[in-house]
Amino acid sequence: MELRIDRQAQVPVVQQIVDALACRLRQSDMEPGTRLPSARQIARTNLLSHSSVLEACDRLVAQGVLASRQGARFTVAAPTSAAADSPWFEGAQVQPVNAQSELKLGCGGLPESWRETDDLTYAIREVSRTDMAGLFNYSTALGLPALRQQISKRLSVLDIAAEENRIMTTAGASQGLDLIVRTLLRPGDCAVVESPGYSMLFELLRLHGVSMIEVPRTPHGPDIEVLEALLLENKPRALFINSFSHNPTGSSLAPVVAQQILKLAKKHGVLVIEDDVYADLHSGPGTRLAALDDNVIYVGSFSKTLSSSLRVGFVVAGAEVISRLAEAKRISSLGASAFCESVLACLLASGAYRKLVLRLRQRLRHDREAALQMLEDAEWEVFGNPVGGLFIWARSRKSDYAHVRTQARRFGVLLSSATAFNPTGEASDWQRINVVCACDPRARAFFQATALDRPQAF
Repeated sequence: MELRIDRQAQVPVVQQIVDALACRLRQSDMEPGTRLPSARQIARTNLLSHSSVLEACDRLVAQGVLASRQGARFTVAAPTSAAADSPWFEGAQVQPVNAQSELKLGCGGLPESWRETDDLTYAIREVSRTDMAGLFNYSTALGLPALRQQISKRLSVLDIAAEENRIMTTAGASQGLDLIVRTLLRPGDCAVVESPGYSMLFELLRLHGVSMIEVPRTPHGPDIEVLEALLLENKPRALFINSFSHNPTGSSLAPVVAQQILKLAKKHGVLVIEDDVYADLHSGPGTRLAALDDNVIYVGSFSKTLSSSLRVGFVVAGAEVISRLAEAKRISSLGASAFCESVLACLLASGAYRKLVLRLRQRLRHDREAALQMLEDAEWEVFGNPVGGLFIWARSRKSDYAHVRTQARRFGVLLSSATAFNPTGEASDWQRINVVCACDPRARAFFQATALDRPQAF
């Protein structure tokens, strides 16, 4: 049983063995009760240590993939949960039993193996050594002044002029969006959202009783003709939009479309909320809506690049709106983590964060090109031509979602739910593909298999 372990990879060898074994089991469709080769034989074939193979098999037993009896070889376990055949969706609380060994092709962030720890560890130690207040106290309602100053400097690179009194830090972009919805919208209000779009935003608006009308997303931004008709007919209170590296399509706003959006928003009195959490992963040119109009409410985050655990985001808006948001933040959470904000401020001030972003963009560019080539070879249809960010929006030309999903399962690949990215829950064959995950050997094998499924020409 050849496993093809990469000893140069950042993923630990034991975890690679876990992933490889689980993938082989799915591809071979082994029946429950089938015996595997002995751990010693697997180790000898792949030049691995016996203890590493045993530990990997024990993990698979704990995950319900394998079964074991004392003195006997490991066997394929019987399925124990219907959840193991469920599609993955962002924010899901119930995960498959063997989720650790499955590849989420539409994952919304960078994989753990891409996260860099050296600079982060240094910043944590530095703050722990020099900032006792940051270790034990809440931050202010607006956020740590040193961090807001650094955010202001970074925004200037995007041509967004934001003084510190127009910036409020949040516990991630999710809190920023939540504060905006609960403070500036009311139950019964109507908001325009993009379709496809961000599933957790849809859930947030439903939670607060805000109805949604959807505008189709094109490769250049929302469909302007449809948007104009919606604004005229429904008189919505707000428009939520991803300008660059759109989630899930990876598309970016064309300058002419940006100008038209702002013109329509002003004419119809609509709040524009620009969600730009993938800003630092976008390497191409472009102008943000917030750079063109000070009335745009801009939401950013450092979770996608640095660490989701730090939970640091921010909102940029007019001083009056920021004051209202800060009051809601104070009442609901007393303030964000001064420690996390101090760590981020340290990384920004030292230049370490800027260098990290440049490295990530370079690696993403390489993987994006490779992923697009794989999809072309497999004759998948790709939405637009993404030049930055994490995502490609694509679908098989030959098979529907159910067939593609079944095929993906054989290679240990989980697809996103077919209904995840539509505000009304309408099913779609289109898939959000994380370009990093697409370069995983399991995804490569899956795409190659879909290519082999094509009818042969005679």
